[in-house]
This record gives sequence, C-alpha cells and structure tokens, in this order.
Amino acid sequence: MINVYDCRNGLLVKLGEGASVGPETVWIDLVNPTPEDEAAIERALGLDVPTRDEAREIEASSRFYEEDGGTFMTTSIIYFPDKTTPTTGSVTFILKESRLVTVRYVEPRAFPVFASRAEKGAVSCNSGGTVMIGLVETIVDRTADVIERIQDDVEKLTHNVFNLNTQRRDSSRRLDVLLRSTGKEGDLVARVLESATSLDRTMHYFREAARDRGFDPRVLERLDIAQRDNHSLMEHTRFLTNRISFLLEATLGMISTEQNQIIKLFSVMAVMLMPPTLVASIYGMNFRHMPELEWDYGYPLALVAMVLAAVIPFLYFRRKGWL
Repeated sequence: MINVYDCRNGLLVKLGEGASVGPETVWIDLVNPTPEDEAAIERALGLDVPTRDEAREIEASSRFYEEDGGTFMTTSIIYFPDKTTPTTGSVTFILKESRLVTVRYVEPRAFPVFASRAEKGAVSCNSGGTVMIGLVETIVDRTADVIERIQDDVEKLTHNVFNLNTQRRDSSRRLDVLLRSTGKEGDLVARVLESATSLDRTMHYFREAARDRGFDPRVLERLDIAQRDNHSLMEHTRFLTNRISFLLEATLGMISTEQNQIIKLFSVMAVMLMPPTLVASIYGMNFRHMPELEWDYGYPLALVAMVLAAVIPFLYFRRKGWL
C-alpha cells in the first residue's frame, strides 16, 4: 500500500488511494508494499527501494548508505501487534531531495500518531527532513512510554518477589509465575534496548546527511534533543536490565531455597525413621533363641521403643531449629 502525503499551508494532507507524487509531496509511506508498489515509486523517484530481505540485513553497510542521490537508513523499531506481545521490525527511511520515503512491513503506533499530529499542524512537515525528525521524535516518545510501563511492572515484581510468603502451599506456583513474568520483562527490555540502539545509529547517520544536504538548522537542533533523550532512555534501559537480572537471580535463589527446605525435610524424616526401623528389624528376625519373644509385654515394649526412637530425634531437630 502506498500512502502519499502533501504539505499544504503547513499541514500534512493524506491523498487518496492511487494518488501520484506531486511537487508538494513530502512523505511517501510504503506499508507492506507489493512489487508493483515498489516499481511505481522507483519510476517516480528514480531510486531502488530495498526489499524486505534487504531491510533485515544487519551489516552497517546494508543499513546506511547513499545511492541514486538518496540517503538510505534502516532502523529496528519495537512495536506491539496485539498490544501485549513485543515484536521488533525494520523500517527504512529514504531521503531523496525534499521528500521522505518510508518502507515498512510493520505497523508501529508512532507512524499514525505522527501523521495525526501533522495533519492538525502540531508539528512541522514542510520537507522530508522535518517529517523524518518528527517521526524520530514520536518513536522516542513511544519508546519512553514503553520504558515507563516496564518500570511500573518491575516495581510490582520487586514487591511480589520480596514479599512472597514461601510458607504458603501455593508458593511454588507463585514462584513459577514470578519467574515467567521476570523473564518476559527481561525479553521486553532487551528489545527496547535493541530498538533504542538502532535508532541512535540512525540519528547519527541522519545528522551527517542533514549537514551535507544543508538542512534547516532547526532540524539539527531537534535532532540533538531527540538524540539526548534517546541516550537517557538507553541508560535507563540498562539500569532496568540490571534490576531485572537481580530479580531473576533472587527468584531463582528462592526456588533453590524452597527446594532445599523440601530436601531437608525428607532428610530429617529419613533420620527420624531409622531408629524405629532398626528396632523393628531386630525383633523381626527369626532366630530360635530370642528371650524377648517370650515376654508377656514384649510387643508393647517394642512399640514404645520405636515411638521413643522417633520422638527423641524429632525433639532434638526441633530444638536445633532444623524443622
């Protein structure tokens, strides 16, 4: 699908389906483009639109380069296709003269949010450079929202981990839930850091291209602010990574402690039952000459001996605090 946007009277205007590129066009957004869509844009702008497989390549030379008078920049962006599961996708920004072309096979919320704001005149959109910096700022804002949500979830995890009553019968199940939740947050933080790092590289290359092309100094100023904000997000994400790692180790330690308690209980029970088993084994032997077999009270005395042999170790272990 091809979305064509013109800048008219300082407002971003989305043209209807099938619209052609005109002199007022500042942004062409290719969403899940077909080969026919790519061919149409290539004919209109005289550049080679990268395919989906090309956009997924991780080499710097494949993500940032100059070709046919255009500047190509590919970045990884985190998004939530079903509002809960995080996914990372590649978006390619192409600056050609005064236009911006975006090629994407993902649908992060930053794009419709920016388009809505630009259509209302809330942000500048008089060139491809201003459109790109506006998209970058929106992506940074959306990333900040995700990090804030992660921080709230980590606070809840911290409270649940260190206020868990391991004496409850369902403590094992709750520890399992905490372990899964911590792992989920760790995966989300890793994806956010990957996205922020990729965006930082894109902004660095964008800065060089903006200087070479003589962009409006205000674009560079906004880029400086966005890059500083992104750096602060990266630092905060690393802090959250360390914190989640600490929670993961704490949860695993609690699971190990609970397992040790269970093993200790079985060990103590085995030791407690050893003396009664010894008494029962002695009087269960079938030798001919066993004087106790002739006693009238031999059977109850053997039972009392077995009970005492179990109770005395129990009291001893209880006094030592092993139970």
